Amino acid sequence: MLVLFHGLTAAALLAGIVFLSQAFHANQTTVALVMLLLVHFIASRWGLRYSIPTAVAAMCCLNYFFIPPIHTFSVSDPKNDLALTVFLVASVISSRVAHRIRSETHHARARQRELAVLFRLSRALMQADEIAQLTNSIAESMVAAAGATAALFYLLDGDRTYRAGADWPNAPTQAELQEYSHLPEATTEPDGGQAVVPVRTGVRPRGVIVLRGVQLSQQTLEAMGSLVSMCMERARAVEDMTKAEAGKESERLRSMMLDSITHELRTPLTSIKASVSTLLTSSLPPDQTHEMLTVIDEESDRLNRLVAEAVEMAQLDTQEVKMDFAPQCVAALVEEALAANAATLATHEVTVRIPEGTPQVNADRVWVEKLLGNLLDNAAKYSASGTPIFVVAERRGDKVSISVADRGAGIEPMEQSLIFDKFYRSRNRAANTYGTGMGLAICRAIVEAHGGNLSVTSQIGQGSVFTFTLPNV
Repeated sequence: MLVLFHGLTAAALLAGIVFLSQAFHANQTTVALVMLLLVHFIASRWGLRYSIPTAVAAMCCLNYFFIPPIHTFSVSDPKNDLALTVFLVASVISSRVAHRIRSETHHARARQRELAVLFRLSRALMQADEIAQLTNSIAESMVAAAGATAALFYLLDGDRTYRAGADWPNAPTQAELQEYSHLPEATTEPDGGQAVVPVRTGVRPRGVIVLRGVQLSQQTLEAMGSLVSMCMERARAVEDMTKAEAGKESERLRSMMLDSITHELRTPLTSIKASVSTLLTSSLPPDQTHEMLTVIDEESDRLNRLVAEAVEMAQLDTQEVKMDFAPQCVAALVEEALAANAATLATHEVTVRIPEGTPQVNADRVWVEKLLGNLLDNAAKYSASGTPIFVVAERRGDKVSISVADRGAGIEPMEQSLIFDKFYRSRNRAANTYGTGMGLAICRAIVEAHGGNLSVTSQIGQGSVFTFTLPNV
């Protein structure tokens, strides 16, 4: 039916050219050029099978209607024989050129569509960094990228099958899928209804992809299989690298924790042991006995604080802490933190500046007091006795910022981004002051759990300002 329609259309166009040329008394040259243009148009639209017959018919019409003697197929002038021959040759050559351009354009568009399929597929597969997530998404990605009506992905490892798309009657059995996985190359059914794409890593079969309702070249199907294989290897490599990095980081943190805690535990244990041994082996005056008991009490508190910090850090890391968020008065939080750390701050003058009208914050009272206590303890620990400490609060948009400032030695610029890491301690002050390097890491975890952020501004010799934000009510 389509062949008949195109043939009749070409005949009608040729007849129209003849009629109009006679009506307007066009010369032979004009008629020949218009007919040549018609042949070129038909070749570019429908191909050689229509343009060649049209060229022959056009030559006959040109001879019959426009070359003397008119209305006969005889030619009186030999020059006209040459003109007709040139017209036919030019028509055939033009047809072939137009057909070639049409064919190359068609192939270029097909390649463009298939490249777009590969691009969409690669973009979908590259988003998965875990092998389990990738294998679960391959079938759906095939349907979405290639426009298949149904897709099946079979993985030899574990005999797992993943499906996507429409229902699949008479789907391949497991034995057939295993056989397909060992095919040397992609295959398609003659009607293009089903495509089988083996997935290999090198020469080792990994599985097979079966598609229905796609019209893709074998090269594209092979590329799809290679792309799936590469993405699986990439996801596996990312997982292995992540596990290796996690193992290294875990080992590094374990080593740092042991070093830090061992160092910090040794000092109070030594003091407690010496005091207890002295009390057991000597008869001391009451004042010296009281002094020894005071040392034991202080060092026991220090040990208790070290263990508490380790437990808090572990709870925050594993997100096992359930915070009770409620509206809290900033001034009350600061006052309670100052009262809890009164002994540490005894040698410092603390100035609190909280403007009237400062909104309440949505926070967990206990954890924010620990946060303020750690910052105040650090301010007292790393600044000389008698220097002032400032606690300032102010509203910043939908948050309230609270700052703890000291007049201590300050922090090196290159260390300001490291001090919030677990177990990190400044090299210049680690030997002079006790600590495990967990305090600021705990502070950052508490602030982030509240939806805020913690930062530091410091200058050597001038002191440091630690600022954190909490959402207001």
